[in-house]
Amino acid sequence: MLSKKLQDALNEHIKNEFYSAYVYLSMSAHLAALHLPGLARWMRLQSQEEMAHGMKLFDFVLERGGRVVLKAIEQPPGQLQSALDVFQQALKYEQKVTDMIHRLYELAVKENDYATQVMLQWFITEQVEEEGAAGEIVEQLKMIGKEPTALFMLDRQLGGRGADS
Repeated sequence: MLSKKLQDALNEHIKNEFYSAYVYLSMSAHLAALHLPGLARWMRLQSQEEMAHGMKLFDFVLERGGRVVLKAIEQPPGQLQSALDVFQQALKYEQKVTDMIHRLYELAVKENDYATQVMLQWFITEQVEEEGAAGEIVEQLKMIGKEPTALFMLDRQLGGRGADS
């Protein structure tokens, strides 16, 4: 059984994961408006992945006999510029999510909740991948600069995300 404190923290993080999905969907719309359909697709799939993360936590709380309480989701930031700006913001946001998950893990340790610690290990590993993927794209976009042909090629490459699954 989850402690009240841990249940409340997990419910807050469910909201954060759903907010992440909303942020990435907003980024997808911005990239689509820049006529970068591959980058937009990458972000749309990222949004779907974040929804799945929220549902993973949702199901975990229920499996542990807890109560899920869904909270209001804020509007995502709207000040986006270039593709580089979008991915820099995504990287910064992933770093923030990593910090949130670390705090959740610390609480699970403090509450001696081993099942939650094990479940959060998956999220910790996932965040390494999330930061790595966003960071790599940021570096590629920096190398590209304002070269339209290279941006077009990267757009096509990233648009293939999920095509083989």
